[in-house]
Amino acid sequence: MQVDLVIQARWIIPVEPAGQIFEHSSLVVHDGRIIDLLPAADAAAKYKPRQLEILERHALIPGLVNCHTHAAMSLLRGIADDLQLMDWLQNHIWPAEQKWVGEAFVRDGVELAIAEMLRCGTTCFNDMYFFPEIAAQQAVQHGIRANIGLIVFDFPTVWAENADAYLAKGLALHEKLRHESLLSLSFAPHAPYTVSDAPLRSLLTYADEMNLTVHMHLHETAHEVEEQRQKTGQTPLQRLRQLGLLTPAFIGVHMTQLAAADIAAYAETGAHIVHCPESNLKLASGFCPVAACLAAGINVALGTDGAASNNDLDMVSEMRTAALLAKAVAGDAGAVSAATALRMATLNGAKALGLDAEIGSLTVGKQADVAAIDLSELETQPLFNPLAQIVYAADRRQVSDVWVAGRQLLKKRQLTTMNLAALNERVAVWQQRLSVW
Repeated sequence: MQVDLVIQARWIIPVEPAGQIFEHSSLVVHDGRIIDLLPAADAAAKYKPRQLEILERHALIPGLVNCHTHAAMSLLRGIADDLQLMDWLQNHIWPAEQKWVGEAFVRDGVELAIAEMLRCGTTCFNDMYFFPEIAAQQAVQHGIRANIGLIVFDFPTVWAENADAYLAKGLALHEKLRHESLLSLSFAPHAPYTVSDAPLRSLLTYADEMNLTVHMHLHETAHEVEEQRQKTGQTPLQRLRQLGLLTPAFIGVHMTQLAAADIAAYAETGAHIVHCPESNLKLASGFCPVAACLAAGINVALGTDGAASNNDLDMVSEMRTAALLAKAVAGDAGAVSAATALRMATLNGAKALGLDAEIGSLTVGKQADVAAIDLSELETQPLFNPLAQIVYAADRRQVSDVWVAGRQLLKKRQLTTMNLAALNERVAVWQQRLSVW
């Protein structure tokens, strides 16, 4: 049988079924989807591929799902380090955005972010930022999968003047993009302290009608929770639950401030959490109790946050940090195993976005979103367990090849859809501008 692509690898880690590692096997891809996973010898006898990739030292994993990004903020990497969240945001980031953010900023920043993400094995990102139409264009142009956030604030920014305008622009963009095969969309109200009840009710109505998810920063800091409690007598979680937002279509990002009762109540709603451990550590925002959340049945995914507060978009590193931090927070070395961390970075992210029927595992019938990691490097020797080695020892520079829907976007560490020299020139111009303002 003739097929488009066969990838033969030393190991294949499909994530589903849990705990499986296939050795000396092949992944068979046709029309952008996985049609078989079988021993390499059997694949050679059964299939005639137009393209054959033999990766004798590599592990194949599902493409990583970065479930919370502000992609264009890659141009703000390192501009305001070592500050508390509200100081960082109000006195540095928001003023810089007000002066510089526009279509060109977002276009170049998102392209830089996509380049970085592909080179660490990320095949899908969930974005929240201004000019989402530009982020969508860049994702389509470069072939990466993206969930585009239709951002909402109460106050004017460079993209819209009030909540009604954000919603109107978001609805128009949804109509324009709804047939793009690599794109999905969410409503993305920024945070409880920047969006009031009326627009939240409106976007919830639209989200229900259009079957969209809602993606929002929530319980990120103790200050956020206490300020809301003093103003309203409720925590942000209590307020959002009262408004009806906490459903299986809701994605709460950060969630570092959770009591046991909060975890139990949130689990009842079926809503998801995106854990951003490195950003939370850098901003001293707190610790999401990941092990307790998983034990309660909450789907917990992983995200990097923006490069302005991380300062990278490296999901390989994020897996390791998430696993190690969860053990320390829980006081249990068995909390968040390597397999759980990989699942959080792949299938759990896909589930949060409502995409788990299509991506998140190397399962027959799903889209062929795949990353290959070279485990022959000195730093990953000796090798007893390839899955554990990926989470606890590997580096993003060991990601050698990446496919999205069967299209190769990274080949032997080289991006196939980008001119990196031209991109670096544009980034240097932004560095100069942002250095002197």
